[in-house]
Amino acid sequence: MLKDEDRIFTNLYGHKDKSLKGAMSRGHWDGTKAILEKGRDWIIDEMKASGLRGRGGAGFPTGMKWSFMPKQSDGRPHYLVVNADESEPGTCKDRDIMRHDPHTLIEGCLIASFAMGAHAAYIYVRGEYIREREALQAAIDECYDAGLLGKNNKHGWDMDIYVHHGAGAYICGEETALLESLEGKKGQPRLKPPFPANMGLYGCPTTVNNVESIAVAPTILRRGAGWFSAIGRPNNVGTKLFMVSGHVNRPCTFEEAMGHTFREIIDYHCGGIRGGWDNLLAVIPGGASCPIVRAEDMADAIMDFDGMRAVKSSFGTGGMIVMDKSTDVIKAIWRISAFFKHESCGQCTPCREGTGWMMRVLERMVKGQAQKREIDMLFEVSKQVEGHTICALGDAAAWPVQGLIRNFRAEIEARIDQYTHNATAHGAVLEAAE
Repeated sequence: MLKDEDRIFTNLYGHKDKSLKGAMSRGHWDGTKAILEKGRDWIIDEMKASGLRGRGGAGFPTGMKWSFMPKQSDGRPHYLVVNADESEPGTCKDRDIMRHDPHTLIEGCLIASFAMGAHAAYIYVRGEYIREREALQAAIDECYDAGLLGKNNKHGWDMDIYVHHGAGAYICGEETALLESLEGKKGQPRLKPPFPANMGLYGCPTTVNNVESIAVAPTILRRGAGWFSAIGRPNNVGTKLFMVSGHVNRPCTFEEAMGHTFREIIDYHCGGIRGGWDNLLAVIPGGASCPIVRAEDMADAIMDFDGMRAVKSSFGTGGMIVMDKSTDVIKAIWRISAFFKHESCGQCTPCREGTGWMMRVLERMVKGQAQKREIDMLFEVSKQVEGHTICALGDAAAWPVQGLIRNFRAEIEARIDQYTHNATAHGAVLEAAE
């Protein structure tokens, strides 16, 4: 498992001093000016060589994303926007970075902004994260007082960081909806192209990155791309913050190397499954939008991007929701479906209408008040939602439903049969046979 000396987040649980002085004693802000003096091209090339993929869920190569920003300014300012709108159920890593290790993020903002020619960074914090925003702002104020940020700072790159507090809308986690919200408009996704690197915040070149993606950059550049890329396996490298909630003995957030199996991670960090491994029913491996996976497929699956694709799911943010055999899996997916229905911005018809339709059908399936032919119909409707919307919320709403039908169809049919049996036993009038 990951050695202590390879950990990037050295105060994830808040046991140590989170002040600027404490962060510096653990190696942060060490040689930052020397990194900037190596130039924009070196930083971007090193980030590309490290193999870091975005930690917000999509897994897009971070260095490549930075390279999309224009090399020369056309008169418009460049912006870095940090997505701290961590609203995906099952995901709770960025809040710990902001609460306990905020200087990793602040230093990352400075380096990333320099690499992209930006003099301003905006950190968009989820509406419910009150204490996290306060801790982050206090850390930023410390950096201004110490001359690490602002005009004529010690690093030679004028840089301002602004913390913007959202209002608790899940859709603002989508990068273009986040930009709309930052501009003071309703949080609705934009059509792409144009992409943010060409026309983002206030119509200017912008890069939007997740908190963890930015926070790991300084350590990667200090220790070298070779160190980071040697952890894990090809195309799935580095360390990652994982989160485990649900039916394990010790739910927690932790930093671990990519490339370990689900079983290894759960046994080592979480003390195993509640009631033992034979009691495991299913896992949602990367946050609520990822398709559910049966226990027998998940136990020895590798927890990284390619490993989760192999079991027809997604790695997402690494937020695992573990369900034992006490779980009503149909009701669990209905609850997720209700969440996405509630959080749809309503801009696209397939999502606006489809999320509510899927939720209502699932609600009947929870009780067994459905017909078996509706299972295939539900799957077809999910396919009409998937891939037919401006942003990925339509996909996020469809995938849990598809995963349920693919893996737990027998349970849905059994629930319908049980309801039919009970209704017959009580003399209910049945409709024509299916």
